[in-house]
Parts: sequence; structure tokens; C-alpha cells
Amino acid sequence: MNTLTILSLSWQHILIVAILLLLLFGGKKIPELMRGVGSGIKEFKDAVKEEDKPGSENKNSSNNNTPGN
Repeated sequence: MNTLTILSLSWQHILIVAILLLLLFGGKKIPELMRGVGSGIKEFKDAVKEEDKPGSENKNSSNNNTPGN
């Protein structure tokens, strides 16, 4: 069995999930939830970009591993 076919969603599945979310959280709560998810994704991307900067790893590791600290 292919795992990709298990995870694939048709438009009917997405519609059912959207209706369930609307029933569970209501119309006012969903935009707040999406805003929170968006800000979380943005923070994650910023953290990944910060990690990818050249020299950021060397600065942190050289300051933490110096003798006498």
C-alpha cells in the first residue's frame, strides 16, 4: 500500500474538514486560529533563516566553549 495515496485528500474530504472546523470553533474563532498558525510559521521561518546565516553557528559555539567561562 502506498502511503501517499492514504494521505491524499480530495475536495470532498477538505470540504468535510472545513465544515467540522466551522462547527467546532465557530466563525469568529477560525480567523484567530489561522492568524496564530501564520505567525507561528513566520517565526519558524525566521528561526531557520537565522540558523542558516554563515558565522552564526561559529559565534555561538566559540563563546560557549571558551575555557574559564
